[in-house]
Amino acid sequence: MKENIPPTENTNTQEKNEDNWQGVVRDWSADKQTFDMPWGKLMMWIFLLSDTFIFSIFLTAYMNVRMSAMDSWPNSSEVFALTIAGHHIPLVLIAIMTFVLITSSGTMAMAVNYAYRGDKKKTVYFMAATALLGALFVGMQAFEWTKLIVDEGIRPWGNPMGAAQFGAAFFMITGFHGMHVSAGVIYLAVIARKVARGDYEKKGYHIVEITGLYWHFVDLVWVFIFAFFYLW
Repeated sequence: MKENIPPTENTNTQEKNEDNWQGVVRDWSADKQTFDMPWGKLMMWIFLLSDTFIFSIFLTAYMNVRMSAMDSWPNSSEVFALTIAGHHIPLVLIAIMTFVLITSSGTMAMAVNYAYRGDKKKTVYFMAATALLGALFVGMQAFEWTKLIVDEGIRPWGNPMGAAQFGAAFFMITGFHGMHVSAGVIYLAVIARKVARGDYEKKGYHIVEITGLYWHFVDLVWVFIFAFFYLW
């Protein structure tokens, strides 16, 4: 049976709903903080989400190209091997690069931890260590590219070791990731300098966490690239 609501009570409920909606509109139009999250952090999440789509498309395209290639795909144990003291060691450089990048995630996490404790000195120290590890990764990637281009003769448009699509896919995806790491190194260096200068003592150290989000994302993407290119 339908409950009869007194007209006065019904009117009061309607007025409260209108007030709530008008309050939301007032808050948004007054540029007040609606969610309990800094705008910089929200924007970084949106950026990382869009970047996730781009890398997903690249890796999906890579799978499609590889599975549809008519020529044989190069053996990763041979292509990415190094000869050290007369020994042919497969994937040794890639293993070191992966170790360096994962270690940098640890130092970045320590930087965020010390930032929220208010320890400026250790925050700068760990951010600088993260940037150095990132620069080391980029340097090793440059060495790997040089070896593939000069010694193996692999080009984006050709590959003497098998399917021609290998070069285009490899240089595009690892290059796009390397560009992210390079940008991250610069970003870390700039923020570390501003932290050392005391620019965030009044604002808080949310920016260090935002920087950490970017860096952890770059590391996570590398795990997928590592699995697709070097282990498959």
